[in-house]
Amino acid sequence: MVDNNKKIKELQDELKKTKYNKATQGHIGIVKAKIAQLKEKQEARISKKTGKSEHGYTVRKSGDGTVLLLGFPSAGKSTLLNALTGADSEVAAYEFTTLSVVPGMMEYKQAKIQILDVPGIVSGAASGKGRGKEVLTVIQNADLVLIVIDVNHPEHYPAILREVWESRIRLNKKKPQVWIKKKAQGGIQIGKTVELNVDDETIKKVLREFKLVNAEVLIRSPIDIDDFIDCIESNKKYVPSLTCITKVDLANAAQVIKVKKELNADLVVSAEDGLNIDLLREIIFQKLDFIRIYMKEPRKEADMKEPMIIYRGATIRDVCSKTHKDFVKKFKFARVWGKSAKHPAQKVSLRHKLLDEDILELHLD
Repeated sequence: MVDNNKKIKELQDELKKTKYNKATQGHIGIVKAKIAQLKEKQEARISKKTGKSEHGYTVRKSGDGTVLLLGFPSAGKSTLLNALTGADSEVAAYEFTTLSVVPGMMEYKQAKIQILDVPGIVSGAASGKGRGKEVLTVIQNADLVLIVIDVNHPEHYPAILREVWESRIRLNKKKPQVWIKKKAQGGIQIGKTVELNVDDETIKKVLREFKLVNAEVLIRSPIDIDDFIDCIESNKKYVPSLTCITKVDLANAAQVIKVKKELNADLVVSAEDGLNIDLLREIIFQKLDFIRIYMKEPRKEADMKEPMIIYRGATIRDVCSKTHKDFVKKFKFARVWGKSAKHPAQKVSLRHKLLDEDILELHLD
């Protein structure tokens, strides 16, 4: 373990000293691949030695989506949870108040959104400090991460991003469209449909570092070498996130503007004063990319009170799957009223994409 840490530190120092250019990108790629493999071995060794953590969190998902509040101790997460949901979390002005996951339910635009307040993380959380590893594993099941930063401690933001990255979580990034298929022979073939700043030789060097000497690679989205290593390891979770500056009632206007700009935060709030809480609800709803579908039975009026909440881009097949496990098999056709329909009561198939506030009538066998 100590040897691994030392090797990782040496390689990281080497990266800092190496300027990135065409001549060095292959070497940098190899160094990054070595670091990734050493970290993987380190984590595997820790898991084997300790087994499952007795303090691990198992959080049952409920509602239409799950939002995780992530921040340092005393960043104001509990107060924010209460403001968003009305949950009764014990709140105090000292650290480590939240000793376990506190769930609350936020109802907004007819959607039920689960908000989870986890213990505050500290620097070193990804390696287990301050029960941080358990906290960060909860993100694996979240649909959205809300990073909460105290306006008086903007330095916590880069520390949180670092810990999240080390925990195999990629915030606000889409999973790259990269396919790697191992072969028995023939070397490495690379196909690309986009321009890259990484040359083929660097890609090959990185693959060989991971003991992949025969493979077909297809790249359909712009990536850097870190993205490519993530694709090789294939163990990353891609989660959307928002950044929220809290406790702005405890700072002057100039400081609030400065911190918001520095962190490129999505918004500033004061849970104590109720400032921008409604706006935060709206931004959460938008970021979760929800749409509302109103269900209608044949020869009856549509239920306009309780819509089905589903993700943007959903098809009728998705609605059927969410409604009942047998609905796809029993499906005959559907009728749609609303933005996605060419005309009222349009007859459509399972492949039809729905839009927000469409009315849907299913016809089953």
